[in-house]
Amino acid sequence: MVMARIVILGCAGSGKTTLARQLGERTGAPVICLDAIWQPHWNEKDVPAFRTLLDKAHAGDEWISDGNFAVASFDIRLPRATLVIWLEGSKVSCAWRAITRVLKSGEAHRISKLGEVLAFIWKFDRVNRPRIEALRVRYGPDAPVCRLTGSRDVAEFLASYGEDVRCRSSQ
Repeated sequence: MVMARIVILGCAGSGKTTLARQLGERTGAPVICLDAIWQPHWNEKDVPAFRTLLDKAHAGDEWISDGNFAVASFDIRLPRATLVIWLEGSKVSCAWRAITRVLKSGEAHRISKLGEVLAFIWKFDRVNRPRIEALRVRYGPDAPVCRLTGSRDVAEFLASYGEDVRCRSSQ
């Protein structure tokens, strides 16, 4: 049996962390949340420390890795990935999730950053997606890609995961 090493990509608010957690519960694979590793006070000079932590976290035979951080992490994660999941929710849906999550108690995402996050979401398809996709192709050309476009796709994927069912919206 092939060990699962899954990279989950998508816009802010697309549901990456939720899907990673659900897959982790279903498979028992450790979940690696890049947002939890990257510290809010870090900046560009801290990228080497971040990469060292990512390298250690992704050294295992099985993991689910949630987050983009394409430039800093794809050369570490994608060559070993057995599956890439692109969550492709609408801008409105991503914005709604981003807004509601900052209102939850104990949430790490801060309301003070909400304006930046909403701007990021609004320009994601034009600015970030092409960059992320180019790096995905460069570092993980052989990893199959499953594109999930909404909550129904995610639910169907989760229900059939492990049954060797091909993702209907793959590459």
